[in-house]
Amino acid sequence: MSLVFDHIAISAQSLDEGAAWVEAALGVPLAGGGKHPHMATHNRLLGLGDLYLEVIAPDPDARHPGWPRWFNLDHFQGPPRLTNWVCRTDDLDQALAAAPPGAGTPVDLQRGDFRWRMAVPADGRLPLNDAYPALIEWQGSLHPTKALPDAGVRLTQLEISLPEAEALQHALGPEFNDPRVVIRLSPHKHLRATFSTPHGTRVLT
Repeated sequence: MSLVFDHIAISAQSLDEGAAWVEAALGVPLAGGGKHPHMATHNRLLGLGDLYLEVIAPDPDARHPGWPRWFNLDHFQGPPRLTNWVCRTDDLDQALAAAPPGAGTPVDLQRGDFRWRMAVPADGRLPLNDAYPALIEWQGSLHPTKALPDAGVRLTQLEISLPEAEALQHALGPEFNDPRVVIRLSPHKHLRATFSTPHGTRVLT
């Protein structure tokens, strides 16, 4: 069992606001996306080669699900920003057994033809001050990166700065080795993603 970098999540109070912010920052249009009825959220996506970017927000047309939304969206305030990252695994149960407490409980989900299992924390917040990745296990061979157009954008670095840097590195384990992910010791948690785009280097925080 190993963890593989899957995608990054941009949280927003409004999906339109979040999508407009990313499109202005990166200079390319978003594509795809849809609704998540189980979580009363909806999203828009951007392909990044072997990864993708997700803008996610509460769905105003859906009733609150009655449990905390993922990515702590029930408590999200302010302008859109990079809040989380996601790793996939081929054995979610085993990955959760090795993960820090509070990484979540597996939930079976689908959106259109996509099917996956996701570890959803009971309170919506992931371990290590939300710096630990959300864990996902895709079902079948279908994955968003295969369905998204290539806009010529690639993630070159995801910098995760936090006081618990050593604990995060330890929790990811020695098998996680993606040179794009850099974990730094810092007094405050901060995520910063750097991209190469058709318009040059761009950054989202």
